[in-house]
Amino acid sequence: MKRLIKLMSAVLCLTLVLSASLVGVFALSMNGISLGSKDKATPDEAEIFKDETVYVMAKADGTVDKIIVSDWIKNNKGADTIKDLSTLGDIENVKTDASFTLDSDNMRVWEANGEDLYLEGIGKEPLPVDLTVTYSLDGKVISPEELSGKSGKVTIRFDYTNNAYETVKIGGRDERIYVPFLMMSGMILDSEKFSNVTVTNGKVVSDGDRTILAGIAFPGLQYDLGLSRDKIDIPSYFEVNADVKDFELGTTVTIAANGLTKDIDPDDFDSLNKLKDSMNTLESAMSALIDGSSQLYTGLETLLEKSGALSEGVDALYTGAEQLSDGAAQVNDGAKELSKGADTLSDGTITLDLGALDLSSGLKTLDSNSNALNAGSDMTFASILATAQKSLKEAGIDVPDLTPDNYSKVLDALIDSLSEENVRAQAEATARAKVTAAVETNREAVTAAVTDAVRQNVKAEVESGVRAQVTAKVLESLGYSVEDYNNAVAAGLVDEETQAQVNGAIDSQMASAEVAATIEALTDQNMQTEAVQSAIAQNTEAKIKSLIEENMQSEEVLKGISEALAKAKAGRESIIALKSQLDNYNTFNNGLKTYTDGVGSASSGADQLYSGTTQIKLGSLALSDGASALKDGTEQLSDGADTLKNGILTLKDGVPALIDGVSQLRDGSMQLSDGLKQFNEEGVSKITSLLKNDVGDLAERLKATVKAAQNYKSYSGLTDQMDGEVKFIYKTEEVNSDK
Repeated sequence: MKRLIKLMSAVLCLTLVLSASLVGVFALSMNGISLGSKDKATPDEAEIFKDETVYVMAKADGTVDKIIVSDWIKNNKGADTIKDLSTLGDIENVKTDASFTLDSDNMRVWEANGEDLYLEGIGKEPLPVDLTVTYSLDGKVISPEELSGKSGKVTIRFDYTNNAYETVKIGGRDERIYVPFLMMSGMILDSEKFSNVTVTNGKVVSDGDRTILAGIAFPGLQYDLGLSRDKIDIPSYFEVNADVKDFELGTTVTIAANGLTKDIDPDDFDSLNKLKDSMNTLESAMSALIDGSSQLYTGLETLLEKSGALSEGVDALYTGAEQLSDGAAQVNDGAKELSKGADTLSDGTITLDLGALDLSSGLKTLDSNSNALNAGSDMTFASILATAQKSLKEAGIDVPDLTPDNYSKVLDALIDSLSEENVRAQAEATARAKVTAAVETNREAVTAAVTDAVRQNVKAEVESGVRAQVTAKVLESLGYSVEDYNNAVAAGLVDEETQAQVNGAIDSQMASAEVAATIEALTDQNMQTEAVQSAIAQNTEAKIKSLIEENMQSEEVLKGISEALAKAKAGRESIIALKSQLDNYNTFNNGLKTYTDGVGSASSGADQLYSGTTQIKLGSLALSDGASALKDGTEQLSDGADTLKNGILTLKDGVPALIDGVSQLRDGSMQLSDGLKQFNEEGVSKITSLLKNDVGDLAERLKATVKAAQNYKSYSGLTDQMDGEVKFIYKTEEVNSDK
């Protein structure tokens, strides 16, 4: 019955209430957290369990681009091999080295070796729920591409078409029962572009900069339950309306899950028809309960009004009883008890008086030393703090003057500054500064070396150009152009002797002083160009940086950093130990002040005690003188009066609690009456009306709906040895001007 109530609550209330926590569902699903029942034990208990997540990559209007399926096959019993019946294409093992072979039934047999399998593939089968996203601008349907960058009144509607159903017998008829998928869609809007945002079948949450929307729908559930929309309207779409400037939309995410009824026993619905017979009784009981709560409030209000008179009467009664008890006690003490023990009491009170005097004197002496004791402790603490500061200074650590109020904060900051991360950063920065300074002293030599290397390259390019000019002039003197000569050589029209003469003439001119001077002049000229000078500067800086990094990795630098870390670690541990010692003395010093304060209070109390014992001593002497005259006939009166007083005192002490209880009971009865009326109007009357008028074949439909949900366990397929669960995550592409 509990599961029946749970489902009815889900069906009747989930369509009416959306909390901010729904937004978190999308984040959890994106991180791979299961959307099934939290207390379902199947994934851990089944021999083989396929936990499947289907990622649907869609265009902005919901058109499917690609389906990627991720399967986590849990090998709970540690089987060596696992058979997998899957309709996926391009299946890949993404985590382990397990491979597979195909058996005679064309199923994959994975060599699991007792481990779980993590598979990924491409979905080819139709989706159980199709997603369609429609966009409108100022009341007219528009494509997302055309809408990008435009402004106006925008409507975005998510429609969900349920394709997954079973055909079952309902009331003797063949009926389609759709798998009850819970569809949750979410998006994040830029608050600078979207304003006046409203949703249908959803929730709006804003943090100022962004507006987060979450929608919910149950496509096909209204049909499954056979319920009229004028009584209960179960959402089947999600719609967003907003004023938009320069429209753009990020990725939207839609979660489809059928785990809402996973932990419900379908057989619980066999007793639903019996529930109808109890509705009249429930209505009558609610009416009587509401009437009774109203009468209870009226009676408690009257009782509370009379409680004041009761309290006054009890107070007066106690005053009289107290006077009677005091008189009877005095008579009884003087007549019986004090008559026999008056002398002993007198002696005892004298001893008590002397003891109180000694106690008072001793506490006064002790209290007189408290200020000196506190001052000495404060001086000791100040001395300890000064010694600690001196030790830190000798160790090269400069800190503010340490006081009882600031030492903890100062040392905590010092301990934090000596962390390995901070010390390493400081040591590396110091070492880099030194290495950089050392390398910079050799900048001129580095620049000269780089300049020489660049000059060699420039000179080689100049020589190549001059040779080409010399070659052209030599060939021109022989009646050839360079192209004609090369063609003639290639055709074999120039003999080797002639070629040798040509090459010799070229080499001879290249070796001449005039050509050499030309090459040097051109090289000098090119070296002064902006491009060459820039290259020299860049190469010099690169070489400087390279030398710095090489020196930073030297044994000497690394050793220095390591030594700094070791020294800092030892210093940090010493400071931690020092702070612990200071904390201990601070605790002692504070405790000492508390103790001396207590001594002062005790001294004052001892004075009052001594004054009281003196009065007791005098009273006991007088009591001894008159005890014999009051002895006869008073014992019974004393005992009775004392008993009467104690009884009335108990009654008196209980009156405030009685009044307070009556007041709380009255207020609670009013809340009870109002709550019962609201519960009857908003809950019981609606449920009884629904069950009395529409129960019909609701039980069969609920049972069939739950079974349909529990039967749909996988998109890619399960073997007979497997159990599983599946969720779908639809992601639409962004809409912006860059697309």
